[in-house]
Amino acid sequence: MPALHRLILLCVLALPAGGVGADTIYYPAPEVFENGKSDYAFELLQLALAKAGSPHRAELAPLYRQQNRAIAELMANTGKIHVVGTMTSAERETQMLPVRIPISKGLIGWRILLLREDKRDALREVRSVSDLKGIRMALGQDWPDLAVLQAAGLAPDTVSAYSRLFGMLKAQRIDAIPRSVNEIWSDAARHPGLAADPYLALHYPAADYFFVHRDNAALADEVRRGLEAAQADGSFDRLLLGYYRTMLDKAALGKRRIIELPNPGLPPETPLARKELWLTLEQLRR
Repeated sequence: MPALHRLILLCVLALPAGGVGADTIYYPAPEVFENGKSDYAFELLQLALAKAGSPHRAELAPLYRQQNRAIAELMANTGKIHVVGTMTSAERETQMLPVRIPISKGLIGWRILLLREDKRDALREVRSVSDLKGIRMALGQDWPDLAVLQAAGLAPDTVSAYSRLFGMLKAQRIDAIPRSVNEIWSDAARHPGLAADPYLALHYPAADYFFVHRDNAALADEVRRGLEAAQADGSFDRLLLGYYRTMLDKAALGKRRIIELPNPGLPPETPLARKELWLTLEQLRR
């Protein structure tokens, strides 16, 4: 074999599997920043890599992708997306490799309904899941929380594109959109005429994780070690509560009626027994 060919072969063999190397890793750019200036999950990923002493540098991907597109690119191992942060499901955990430390410590399972502003008192008398059956809701067709609502006996409409939801609500084709407490305020701010319901909160056990390609075990381990270190030294909680404190104050969960929903699709490997990985209602009320 000519020397040049041997050199090329050695370089190819030296390339890291699954895109893992001392290089840039890309995280999906959000459509909008939740607090107008930054993205919590991306900051947490940067923190985890730093705590792990990783050679990787995290950057936001240059182009916005809807979540299902970002997941598809991660699964295809195109090199355009290396990590996504999203709510888990049994299906997603077979498609991608999860780092089973909840990014938002269960915050994604606290939902408030986004309504038209002129209907903000529509849920004043709602007390139970049965009362919600008269409320027309809609979610993204690939959102894991769709299965949660369906398991509770609700029948929300579905859309292929997240952005369509707000037009449907304004056009009175639906009555409400369930949004997490860390999403609803930016949604309301970006869509005049819409407002957060002031009376209810839906809650179900839910975890959002960082996911990587299934062949990227080395990167998953780096992120896991970094998150564990950040949890141990308190920097995880400082980032999370510092980022979402204003939103939690607005949510005022302690003053709302809370409707509990089961989540039968939550994977059995979810670390529910590790209490330090989950926010309690008492913490959220502070």
